[in-house]
Amino acid sequence: MTSWSPLSWSPARQDALLAAAAFVMGLVLLAGGALLDRGRPLPLLALPLALTCAAVVVRRRAPVVTLALGVTGMAADVVLGPSLGTILVFTDNLYAAALYGPRPLGRTLLWITSAGAVLTGAAAWFVTGDWRTLALFPVQAALIGVVPVSTANVIRQHRDQAVAERERAEQVARLAELDRQAAIAGERTRMARELHDLVSNHFSAIAIQSSALLVRQDLDAAAVRKVMKSIRENSVQGMAEMRTMIGLLRHDGEGEEAEPIRRRLADAADLIDRTGVRARLTVRGTSRPLPPAVDLAAYRILQEALTNVLKHGGADAEVVIEYAPDRVVLIVENPVDRDSPSTLPGAGAGLVGMRERTALVGGSFDAGPLEAMPPYDTGQLAAVPLEAGPSRGTRWRMRAELPTGSPA
Repeated sequence: MTSWSPLSWSPARQDALLAAAAFVMGLVLLAGGALLDRGRPLPLLALPLALTCAAVVVRRRAPVVTLALGVTGMAADVVLGPSLGTILVFTDNLYAAALYGPRPLGRTLLWITSAGAVLTGAAAWFVTGDWRTLALFPVQAALIGVVPVSTANVIRQHRDQAVAERERAEQVARLAELDRQAAIAGERTRMARELHDLVSNHFSAIAIQSSALLVRQDLDAAAVRKVMKSIRENSVQGMAEMRTMIGLLRHDGEGEEAEPIRRRLADAADLIDRTGVRARLTVRGTSRPLPPAVDLAAYRILQEALTNVLKHGGADAEVVIEYAPDRVVLIVENPVDRDSPSTLPGAGAGLVGMRERTALVGGSFDAGPLEAMPPYDTGQLAAVPLEAGPSRGTRWRMRAELPTGSPA
């Protein structure tokens, strides 16, 4: 259904309606004598009015044409006898040219109209010799030229500022969306790391221990009971940690960010025993409370390292935890059994996760064949390519060095 409200019309139809209304009002003013009568016939005086009104029709689509038609009509009107209607329509011509035309055109028109107002006053004073014309004619010329052009320039500046602010708001919204996506990606990475550490350790231990029960037929009842007890403990621990993580993921309240499980490096002996790894634990220095982030990172790194020992190790492992004044160092060393490759599936994310955890707390991490690693006491570890596996009979070492700050 078509609306008859002019506000709902297209800009071209609105301009055509405005031009028609201006022409009718101009004719009324001409008929009422609103002009400097020089004895010209009214139809002749209507021609300049028609030119300026025709300029109104294309004021938005062709502002330069509007200016040209308006100047032509105004010049003809001055020659034939100035009329109020043509002058009023000409002010709209100037306004439209400054508002919709090229930006330099608005500034140029302001200089021209200002200079024209001053020159008009000077010419009137020169012709009449009356000083009062210096005040009267410049004001009239300014009302006709300077005021509409200045108004158009101000409105245009405000529109440009509105457009710039809108673009700035859109840019801020885009940046906020990018930050949100980055936060989501970071949280997903963190969740993937936690899930990997939780699932890999417990279920790898369960898989290896249950496989041993199926293969070994010479185990007595006590040994079987011990293995089954370890399997049950790993199952219960894994389920408990999974429940805790799910609870944290469902928690939507505000507060400090918490890790899914608060584990401590001081529980290393229990972790080794529960995992079922044949490892000798050596603690150097005096054990002390660590910052929560470092404590959990160290625990998870050790947990993943023991999982790798379960999957790929062929003999007893050496686990060293050194408490230095401003750092804690983890070293896990074990031989690699290339004759008995692991049948457990792996995503290859273990070393990546350990490296990420170390980097998050500002530490250093290295893993690789023992002969490719620098001596332990150098303090500077070179990165070792992890794509090429160690040859048969070599020993694999993982070392993570985590800063803890000065002890309290």
